Amino acid sequence: MVANLARGAYSALGTGWHKGVQWGVGAPIAKLRRRSMPLPGVEGANGIADLLSAERAIRLPEPFEGRSLGRIGSLEVRLATRKSEIRRAQRLRYKVFYEEMSAVPSGLAALSRRDVDSYDAVCDHLLVLDHAAPKRKKPFVEPRPKVVGTYRLLRGAVAERHTGFYSESEYDLAPLLAAQGHRRLLELGRSCVLKPYRSKRTVELLWQGIYAYVLHHKIDALIGCASLEGTDPDRLALPLAFLHHHARAPEGWRARALPKRAVAMDRMPKETVDTKAALHALPPLIKGYLRLGATFGDGAVIDHQFGTTDVFVTLPVEVIGARYRGHFAPAG
Repeated sequence: MVANLARGAYSALGTGWHKGVQWGVGAPIAKLRRRSMPLPGVEGANGIADLLSAERAIRLPEPFEGRSLGRIGSLEVRLATRKSEIRRAQRLRYKVFYEEMSAVPSGLAALSRRDVDSYDAVCDHLLVLDHAAPKRKKPFVEPRPKVVGTYRLLRGAVAERHTGFYSESEYDLAPLLAAQGHRRLLELGRSCVLKPYRSKRTVELLWQGIYAYVLHHKIDALIGCASLEGTDPDRLALPLAFLHHHARAPEGWRARALPKRAVAMDRMPKETVDTKAALHALPPLIKGYLRLGATFGDGAVIDHQFGTTDVFVTLPVEVIGARYRGHFAPAG
């Protein structure tokens, strides 16, 4: 599944980018990152029909989502209210994940130049817009701000009414959902920012938007998958072992990788883990979430399509320090 709105929050989240998303580092333990979901792997006429069907099913949000959630200079954060805005977010995701990063698109995705899956129809889409970006002039078409950042948000109540959380394709969430059924959960995913905009301001706005959403929907905890680059777990033994031994989620929050996909994280004994070196090896996004108080599930999952090794992250809102909540809170 956050940006820092002031200097302290920004240093907490750091300045590194992973899979096109800038997330904070700043110091020792930090945490979570959102994960890119696979595209529908269906080709041909059926795939096109599925794509069109999913697009027709897209829900448009309630009035809250059309409201500006923050602004810094020419950049504004709000939630998409039109299908055309969601399509623009999908094009941005394709540009970052498939053209810039190492993800391999299906034929349908390559043809449409959009990163699309069935979850787009039921999620809310957070957008960062640049009102000062050069606009293409088209006859009889009003100029519109450029979509330069996006994040996909899936509330537990919405997931329950449809096909569940995306993370359930990699992790068994049943015990977690049984233990935390009284809490409102929010899954973060599909986050990316256009390369020229990977700066403090954009990160601040993303987190301001997420936190405004958390407050509006009374969210109790953030969940999602975070990624480490590479698909060889032995080469990732140090950071994986660090997360397992030093940041393992308590039992009631501990999702476990599906047996057929699980890769052990305790690849080194606890006493042999060099904490400083492990933190250096972690992606900035994961370090940023660690600092906020996130913890990690049991087992990692290899995502060959995106060339990553994924871990499951949980971040109860109550564990985020008051200092950071103050930075994230929207003005007014």
